[in-house]
Amino acid sequence: MKYFSLQNKQHVVSFEDAVVQGLAPDKGLYFPEQIPAFEKEFISKIEEQADLDIAYAAIKPFVGDEIPEEILRKIIADTLSFPFPLEKVKDNIYALELFHGPTLAFKDVGARFMAGCLGYFRRNDSRPVTVLVATSGDTGGAVAHGFYNVPGVRVVILYPSGKVSTLQEKQLTTLNGNITALEIKGTFDDCQRMVKTAFLDAEIQAHCLLTSANSINVARWLPQMFYYLLAWKKLKTTYPEVVFSVPSGNFGNICAGMMAAAMGLPVNHFVASTNINDTVPRFMQSGKYEPGQATPTLSNAMDVADPSNFIRILELFANSLPALQQKLTSYSFSDKDTVATMEQVWEKEHYMLDPHGAVGYLGLEEYLQHSGQPKNTAGVFLETAHPVKFADTAPAALQEKITTPERVQSLYSLEKKAVLLPNDYNALKTWLMQN
Repeated sequence: MKYFSLQNKQHVVSFEDAVVQGLAPDKGLYFPEQIPAFEKEFISKIEEQADLDIAYAAIKPFVGDEIPEEILRKIIADTLSFPFPLEKVKDNIYALELFHGPTLAFKDVGARFMAGCLGYFRRNDSRPVTVLVATSGDTGGAVAHGFYNVPGVRVVILYPSGKVSTLQEKQLTTLNGNITALEIKGTFDDCQRMVKTAFLDAEIQAHCLLTSANSINVARWLPQMFYYLLAWKKLKTTYPEVVFSVPSGNFGNICAGMMAAAMGLPVNHFVASTNINDTVPRFMQSGKYEPGQATPTLSNAMDVADPSNFIRILELFANSLPALQQKLTSYSFSDKDTVATMEQVWEKEHYMLDPHGAVGYLGLEEYLQHSGQPKNTAGVFLETAHPVKFADTAPAALQEKITTPERVQSLYSLEKKAVLLPNDYNALKTWLMQN
């Protein structure tokens, strides 16, 4: 499989180059030249297949022969080394729990897969590579743990000061070793802009080999297809129809699900559920893409005003808004809506939502109420992070009811180590050149 830049389709690279470069030299995101199709028998008999084989069938066309089958299967096995339970919340509403990995967030999937791919590609290269990444919360911890102690790789994580939860900050600032956290006095969009600028800086590129581990990287983005397929495998014999509602910030997660659907996964509809950072919901109504400034919310990992991956979704639909509207609906919700939903779902269903999952739940309920979907449709919302990651901002009535997994309790006592930088690209450049 070859990949082209969404800024210039004449710029074409291999899977390895797309992974190592992260972003095209023209600042474009990489996109596969072809969208492969699942065999009909693969979908019709998916419940008979092992999870590893399902994931291998999904990702193999995108990797091609650039990673040997034995190695690729080992990378996938590591990526799927924790469960993805589908928990019934009520009636035909299910939570797809993606927080059972090492950092309690869905981004463990993409981070572990990318770390495996990059480790393989760098196996014979003595030059160190710097993974430069911006995070709105969960990406930083997942990338830090995924690449921790990977030989020849150092990780530099930019995160917005005061805009991530206590546990999120501990996960990305306490590992040390080959992991460095840069605390930026700005928003996630500022961090993302600084990272993208660094990739275009010839002086920095000459000084160190950079790659990105944000969902702009194809090896972070594409393996997220896995859990949509595994959820369908579990639902298939009971529900012939399914709708996925995805809490959406940078839109990589929902874009992966829509890629799986483009390959043949039978999904009726996708719902992009956002907080008040509503660039995409407004676009879906007006056709005008008008990002503003990111506004802080309780669902901080979605505080993104200019989602990078939305351009990939547009490419999937040949930039046709009417075609996209047939497959995607998008809603935005306030913190007030989020808190009320967390409290109501706990009281009525005894299911604990995190703020992002609550937004996903709200979007699913809204869509199913007005869409006219068949009664035998399963509604699945993605629970993208464990509620404990947001315990300090959860409704007061719920805080004492949130369980804390043993493996994260010790993090709270660890010392935070981060470099504080102003919201200024030159400050980042100076730091990278000196370190």
